[in-house]
Amino acid sequence: MIPLYDDIKSRRRPYINYFLIGACSVVWAIQFTRSPEVFEWQIRQYGMVPVKIIQGQNLWTLFSSMFMHGGWFHFLGNMLYLWIFGDNVEDTLGHFFYLFVYILSGLVGNLLQVLVAPFSRIPTIGASGAISGIMGAYFVFFPRARILTLVPFFFFIRLVYLPASLLLGFWILFQILYGCSSSPGTGGGVAYFVHIGGFVCGILIALLVRKKVRRPWYEIY
Repeated sequence: MIPLYDDIKSRRRPYINYFLIGACSVVWAIQFTRSPEVFEWQIRQYGMVPVKIIQGQNLWTLFSSMFMHGGWFHFLGNMLYLWIFGDNVEDTLGHFFYLFVYILSGLVGNLLQVLVAPFSRIPTIGASGAISGIMGAYFVFFPRARILTLVPFFFFIRLVYLPASLLLGFWILFQILYGCSSSPGTGGGVAYFVHIGGFVCGILIALLVRKKVRRPWYEIY
């Protein structure tokens, strides 16, 4: 399932969301314009390697890895999710608290990956943990929002409006199932526990502040 857009109208411009998308885009432009050898070096240099974090080395990669991506599909997919879900969460939390939630969710996601695969030497990169945190907050704030979604059905593809609670609920369920059925840190692929950690972080923060935020309700248009 691929979400395309939601039906919630933001009341103010999501400047931080624009900044984050722009920052990830600039870093990706720097990455993909380099030779394959330099591209691999960048990932090893700035990606988060769990065993090094356990050893107290390169702790800054917990942050730098959040702005890197491994390919066009990885980059575009993450930016699509951030574009769809980020503006409304920023509208609800405010610009600077939104940035705090984004960064904290990314760090929590990375740390959970370190916890489940402490001896892995495989670099982890991507904004997925941070974006998962924003999705977790969206899940709490806007469960009844409708998301226009591309849903493959055998040889056909249908456009369907799905409730955010259903779409995001299925999404995190699959992350948990795939994460528990795989062996973290034993090979390349998706770092599911980064997603899980970020999503849970976003949910917990949203639950803590939902009675104090600027706009705990929303309008459908």
